[in-house]
Amino acid sequence: MSASGRAPGSLVQALAALVLLAVGAGGCASASTPDRVTPEALLASIGAGTAPVIVDVRTRREYEAGHVPGALHVPFYTLLVRQDDIPGPRERVVVVYCEHGPRAGVARFALRLSGFTDVRYLDGHMAGWKERGLLLSR
Repeated sequence: MSASGRAPGSLVQALAALVLLAVGAGGCASASTPDRVTPEALLASIGAGTAPVIVDVRTRREYEAGHVPGALHVPFYTLLVRQDDIPGPRERVVVVYCEHGPRAGVARFALRLSGFTDVRYLDGHMAGWKERGLLLSR
């Protein structure tokens, strides 16, 4: 046991379980559904000043290489302890994305566990955003 009273691998096992649950719940799917926001719709809402909270859950290096304008950087594995970094009421729309989908699935699951009620994926994630040649912030 560690000084915190946890078995050394318990955090890794918990994260692995979250990944499996999120992927099983459709975290990697890319079909357009009501729980997704298209890149074009998100960019339009950013331009209009009506953007939802946007959370980039990739690594710092990925985020610094380019991210959706206005996106907060909160790596997926920190969301359970950094949930208070997400501004506004928990009923507000939150859009999460990673590069391809799996980490966003974990993030959505973690945010839903934390009481956020309207967590959506960026359709196509960052790979889709880049593929469309949309604006990146650095």
